[in-house]
Amino acid sequence: MGAIMNFSHLLLMFYIFFSSLSYAKQTSFNKKVIGDKIQFNYQWIDYKRKLQNLNFVLAKTAVFDRFRQFKTYKSEFSEAYIHRELQTCIQKQPLKGVRVVFNKVQGHTKINIRGKNPLDVNNAYGEIEKLQSKFFDQYLAKNNYQRFTNYNGVKAVKPDHVNIAAQSVKDLAVFKKLVLEKVAVENIRKVSDFVLSFVQSIPYSKLESRITSSGAGFVPPLTLLFQNQGDCDSKVTLTAAILRALMPRINMVIVYIKQHALFGIELMPEGDELSINVDGSTYLLSEPTGPASYPLGQVAEVSKQAILAGLYSTDKFK
Repeated sequence: MGAIMNFSHLLLMFYIFFSSLSYAKQTSFNKKVIGDKIQFNYQWIDYKRKLQNLNFVLAKTAVFDRFRQFKTYKSEFSEAYIHRELQTCIQKQPLKGVRVVFNKVQGHTKINIRGKNPLDVNNAYGEIEKLQSKFFDQYLAKNNYQRFTNYNGVKAVKPDHVNIAAQSVKDLAVFKKLVLEKVAVENIRKVSDFVLSFVQSIPYSKLESRITSSGAGFVPPLTLLFQNQGDCDSKVTLTAAILRALMPRINMVIVYIKQHALFGIELMPEGDELSINVDGSTYLLSEPTGPASYPLGQVAEVSKQAILAGLYSTDKFK
C-alpha cells in the first residue's frame, strides 16, 4: 500500500512539475506569394498561455536577395582573396629592398621573401603579416563574417550576427506598427516579451559547433521567417533585428555560451532576473531560442549556470 502511495505521489509531482513549465507553441504558420510580396501569417501561444498572432507582408527582393551571397565560410576562398589582394598591393607599392615570390604548394600559396639585407627581409615579412591580417578582415566583412574568440580563448570564424541583424532592420520595419498595436504601449518589457514569445515559438533546429562549423546551419533573419525554422544563433539574430527595428536607440548585446546564444537589453533587473555587466552597462538577459517560453530576465537553468560561472563571450551592437 505504501509503495502504491509513494508511486502515486511521484506521479503527482511529475504532473505538477511538467504542467508548470510553459512552452512557446506555434499553432499555425503559412506564407503566400502575392506579386512581388510575400504574406506571412503566424499564430502561437505565449508564455502566459495566451493565443497571439502576427500577419505581415515582406518584399520578395528582401527575403531572397538581401543575403543571396551568404554562404558557409571556407578558408581556401579567404586565402585566395588575401593573396590576390597582396599581389595587387605589392605590384602597386613594392616593398623596400626585397623581392616577394608567391608559390603554389599542394593547393596553398606560400610566400618567400628574398633580399640582400636581412633587416629588409624581416621588415618585409612583418609588413606582409599586417597586410594579410588587413585583407583577411576585409574578406570577412565582405562576406558577413567576423573573427570570434569564445570564453575559453579558442579562436574561430563565425557569421557576424550583429551586422547581419543591423542590415535586416529596414526590412523588418513593418513590425513596429504591428507589435505596438498588440502590446498597446511603448514599454520595453512588454515589447520584448511579445517579440521573444514570437521567436521562441518558431521551430528550432540544432546549432552546429560555433567553433568548427564555419557558419553551417546559420540563416539570416528573413530566410528564417521564410523557412520557419532556425538554430539559436539564427533566432537570436532575428530577435535582435526585430527589437532594433522597434527600439532603435536601446543598447543590446548577444551573449554566446557553449552551443547556445542569449540576448541582452540594457535594462536594470527586477527581483531574481538574470543580468550581466558589459563595459559598465547592465544587460538583462533573455532566451530567444525556445521551445521553453521565458519572459525577459528569465533563462534556462543551464544557461544561468554558464553565465554565473563566467563561461560566456559577448558581441555588442554599435
